[in-house]
Order: sequence, then structure tokens, then C-alpha cells
Amino acid sequence: MGGRGASSGVSNSENKGGGGKKYGSQYKTLLTAGNIKFVQKNERNSETLFETQTNGRVYVTVGGDDLLQITYFDRKNKRSKTVDLTHFHANMSPHAHHGYNHNESDGPKGATGLSAEERKMVERVKKIWYDHLSRK
Repeated sequence: MGGRGASSGVSNSENKGGGGKKYGSQYKTLLTAGNIKFVQKNERNSETLFETQTNGRVYVTVGGDDLLQITYFDRKNKRSKTVDLTHFHANMSPHAHHGYNHNESDGPKGATGLSAEERKMVERVKKIWYDHLSRK
């Protein structure tokens, strides 16, 4: 898991210090439950999740004990959607951004409110995570 290096195994980011990092080195796994993997950045400037090597995987990015994002991937293992759990956007919180490179404007490819399926996933993720924290 990590950046843009899922297919090659090495990141090719142009970001400062982002290029050439081995796949999986930018995040650490905190918990896995079925097809959901809870991860945390190893460094503040780690790339965002763009690709995965695991078909059907859903990643939940965690900061401390807080849930930050839920990231979905398509059949080609490229990011297809991100549910942002942490900030308001166009009076929507949480909200979804669609596509590999989401845009911030409203509309079909911008930020949208959550579908019933996305709300169900948010509740599932919260239950798994908070049950995990209560056992720590």
C-alpha cells in the first residue's frame, strides 16, 4: 500500500522526498478486518494512497485514534473514491470525492454527499475501529 507504486513496487512521485520509495513503506498497518485495512502514515509527507496490490481492498487512513479517510479502489487497483471523514466541504461532512485525482468543485466528479452504501461503510468502519480501541 502506498503512493503510486503498486504496480511497479516503487513510487514515482515528483513530490519532495516522495519518489523512489518502496511499495508499502509509507504506511503501517494497524488493523485488518476482512477486506478493510486500517493504516497510518509513517511520515507526515507520505504520499496519499493512489494504488493497491490487493483487489477489492478498502483502506481506512487513521491519525492517532481518529478516522480520517476511507479509500476505495477500482478493478484496476487505482483509487476510485475517497470518503473524507474530517472536514466540511460544501456543507457536507462526511463527503465523498470521486476519481483517481478528485477535484474540489461540486458536481458529479467533485464532492458529493454519501450514498446509502457509503454511509453503511462509514458505520461499519467506525464499529470495527472503536471496538478495536476499546480492547487496547
